[in-house]
Amino acid sequence: MNTRERVRQAAVKLFATKGFHGTGIRDLAQEADLSSASLYHYMGTKEDLLVAIMNESLRRLLDAAELATAGLADPVSRLGSLVALHVLAHAIQPDDTRVVDNEVHALTPGARAEVVALRDAYERLWADAIEDGVAAGVFHTGQPSVTRLALVEMCSGVARWYSPHGPLTLDQLASHYAELALRALGCTRRLDVTALQNCREVVSGVWRVPV
Repeated sequence: MNTRERVRQAAVKLFATKGFHGTGIRDLAQEADLSSASLYHYMGTKEDLLVAIMNESLRRLLDAAELATAGLADPVSRLGSLVALHVLAHAIQPDDTRVVDNEVHALTPGARAEVVALRDAYERLWADAIEDGVAAGVFHTGQPSVTRLALVEMCSGVARWYSPHGPLTLDQLASHYAELALRALGCTRRLDVTALQNCREVVSGVWRVPV
């Protein structure tokens, strides 16, 4: 692992556990095994580091979501795939996702706009799937925007508690969450096994880790 990646990993760990404002330069330097003076060579400002982490994490999530739903016209398959992928990503990268989900408020307005634009592009995929499902009569909700927010929040919570030693395998967890999401929209269909396999392969490829 090169020094820049070591700094990134140190920042992700500390921002996820202590928060951006609760993490000092000395904390970062100590975690990355560098002097405070050397640290600036690899990170710029602390906010620069946070923005880079958020942009990279959100870009990966957006790219993965687009890959997982590419060619899927059926809104049920699209939403089920988005849910499964979100759960898988949050389970394997809990620190990165906690930073993205919890530290947007710490950014200055200019930096926040860039990050929020990526987040909005990602959530637009969810919104389109829900709206298309409502239009097709397979989803039933009078509040599609609130439903989307509730489902994303539900799936993001996996990063706070998931353990590979729990009662469900990661595949079972992702499938169960997809079922919960679809039922919340009045749909009794389940996520196709092929779609789940595709989500797992996408996550493995984008994050370069076995799932």
